[in-house]
Amino acid sequence: MGNDEKWSFKKSDLITIPNLLTYLRIILIFPFAFYFLSENYIPAVICIIISGLTDCFDGFLARKLNQVTPLGKILDPIADKFTLIAVVVCMVIYVPVVLPALVTLLLKDVLMLLGGMDLINKGITPPAAKWYGKVGTVVFYVCVSVIIFLKAVLKIENFALDVTLLSVTAATMLFALYQYGKIYFRLIKEHGSK
Repeated sequence: MGNDEKWSFKKSDLITIPNLLTYLRIILIFPFAFYFLSENYIPAVICIIISGLTDCFDGFLARKLNQVTPLGKILDPIADKFTLIAVVVCMVIYVPVVLPALVTLLLKDVLMLLGGMDLINKGITPPAAKWYGKVGTVVFYVCVSVIIFLKAVLKIENFALDVTLLSVTAATMLFALYQYGKIYFRLIKEHGSK
């Protein structure tokens, strides 16, 4: 199978269980942003929790059901990036001073997306998601849910806690970026030596 065939999409790829979960994750961005900006935080948290669960299970199900598709490999990180952008915008509106931590998260995801696109353009298959990438995503979802839950249910607004949680998230995501960066440069080097 050549690289052109590897990245071609089939109609059957559109309707797989993992891809349906990814579509759901993209759709959930809209009610999340609506509820969050309407200060209706409980439904916003529910949207983020469901989104996080679909992100945890789509890759697992793709492998378990033998439904790994080129479309899924592209859609999954795009859904992650769109979700992150929505949460970043909402969180900056909620706590403007956490902008530097959130920009770090956004920058990491943009760099990873550009790196993946560059690999595809060079005919190199991007690596599958690694454990450190998934940990970063899970930490992100948990921390955002905790911040929103504290404000919505317990009426607790603690700037130091918000910054701490977002800093932990940024640290895990930067670690993932570093690890993926090593893989990216190794793949580029191996491709160049062929």
